[in-house]
Amino acid sequence: MSRKKDYMPTNVLQFVAFMQGIINYVNTQKTAWSHIPAQKISNLSALLDDLEVLKDTAASQRTPAHTLARNNSQAAATKALRAFVNQYLRFEPVTDVDLVEMGIPVRDTIHTTVPPPRIPVEGVLAFPAAGLVEMREIRGVGTPLDKRADHGVRIYYGIIGTPSESDKFRITDRPRTGDDLPHSVFTRRKHQRFDFAGESGKEVFFCMRYENMKGDAGPWGTIISAFIP
Repeated sequence: MSRKKDYMPTNVLQFVAFMQGIINYVNTQKTAWSHIPAQKISNLSALLDDLEVLKDTAASQRTPAHTLARNNSQAAATKALRAFVNQYLRFEPVTDVDLVEMGIPVRDTIHTTVPPPRIPVEGVLAFPAAGLVEMREIRGVGTPLDKRADHGVRIYYGIIGTPSESDKFRITDRPRTGDDLPHSVFTRRKHQRFDFAGESGKEVFFCMRYENMKGDAGPWGTIISAFIP
């Protein structure tokens, strides 16, 4: 029997971006989500800060002890984040739309079998103005066996360069798959615009895959890259 893939990223860059995305999203909902104690959010932020320090250690200073400390820090953050999701984000007023936006799979309350996506995704880049990049003509490569499996597309992306205040999660090498890209956004549309103001001339990479409502992911599409106008 195959084991369902965990929605918590194991790649440290992706996990840090994923956790930061949830914290940021929750902070924008403070008024509506009054059931979440502020201290709980602060606790998550502290764990994330600790992990970021270890993640950003220069390669020349990384030792087996550092790697162990980073792995332990990520494990502690993962455990705390999972508990937070289950305790505060699995019921109203948090909606399924909120969960999908945060990258958290929606639990299947209807006992029907929805298969995982089976086909890759492709698209075409366009450049409507300086700093703007659009993924257009998002579509599957082939015919899905069950359209419910291809509920939406998660677009992963990352810019090569040195981390900055505007983007702490740069990539340092050309990615081989979407697993190497730190950021992601979910969409059900056939196009998605990205605003990379101030990043003109830098190389950006994208990779997409389908997700069903339960968060099961399909195969990666090809890496698409371009220089930001």
